[in-house]
Amino acid sequence: MTRKRLGRSALYVTDICMGTMTFGLQADEAVSFTIMDRAMEAGIDFFDTAEMYPVPPSAKLFGITEQIVGRWMKQRGYRDQILLATKVTGPGHGWFRPEIRHGLTALDRHQIIRACEDSLRRLQTDYIDLYQTHWPDHGTRQEEILSVLTELVDQGKVRAIGCSNETSWGLMKNLWEAEKHDLRRLDTVQNNFSLINRRCESELAQVCRQEGVSLLPYSPLGGGVLTGKYNDGALPAGARFTDYLSQGGPRQQRMARRFVNERTLETTARLQDIARDIGTSVTALSVAWSKQHDFVASTIIGATTVAQLEESLAAIDLVLDAETLARIDAIDEAIPTPMTEDGLRRL
Repeated sequence: MTRKRLGRSALYVTDICMGTMTFGLQADEAVSFTIMDRAMEAGIDFFDTAEMYPVPPSAKLFGITEQIVGRWMKQRGYRDQILLATKVTGPGHGWFRPEIRHGLTALDRHQIIRACEDSLRRLQTDYIDLYQTHWPDHGTRQEEILSVLTELVDQGKVRAIGCSNETSWGLMKNLWEAEKHDLRRLDTVQNNFSLINRRCESELAQVCRQEGVSLLPYSPLGGGVLTGKYNDGALPAGARFTDYLSQGGPRQQRMARRFVNERTLETTARLQDIARDIGTSVTALSVAWSKQHDFVASTIIGATTVAQLEESLAAIDLVLDAETLARIDAIDEAIPTPMTEDGLRRL
């Protein structure tokens, strides 16, 4: 498995990262342990979690995923063998109100320090390899956020810092503030990036390349859409967007329609033809495509079963040739940005 540096930090990680967003909800603790064991067996040494997990977030389940990961590391004795990433929850920016600390999740000194100490306790460790802000807080001075994160690095509680769900402007603003005030710079940005959401390839990719920041794409399978399970109008029982559409509120239903719509499903159908021609699945194709980008350090995969994990692991040695990449680009030209609001307006 290929290893890449996280930004300008001293950390090198496998180019596939094991995401844990489903642990404690869709996957119980026993299954979660089995999934993490298999990831380690496959050579993955980079694991990503968050205080807000599992998703969808709830006050009842808040912190359970970190607890599961912490117990697994403790029981297996793996802490020094893996690189561990987690996140402090920021504002949900209208998509949701985080049910953490009563929704009071502005990123200030109190919030970050409290969240970090709580994560260390749940994870049963005294350090976090990569600590990320989970949603930005552009209403707080970025200097204050970076100052606190720098303190955590200086104290040895955190090794590197990053952000997630950030804009190109927000990333550049953070980098400028770090340089201006001699603070720790962000080494990573974790954003949604997939074959049905390729927006990172434009402005954000250029920022990453020029400023030495690594993208950590999450949802490379488009929330499961690219597996094909929603094709032909299917709404499989227990699937996230099935639940959002049938039981969720207006915000969850709108999110589901961003992922599951005529344009994303048509993109998936066309990708199935390509995958079939090269003898693989769209799952493996999607993960391989993601990790071949030069500005990507590690692609975050998720799973609720070991069988699902195996489909993603098929991408470990899969390299897409120029002809295959050109065929993929042709689909994007025919059906551009299917997950965007513009795509929804065309329905």
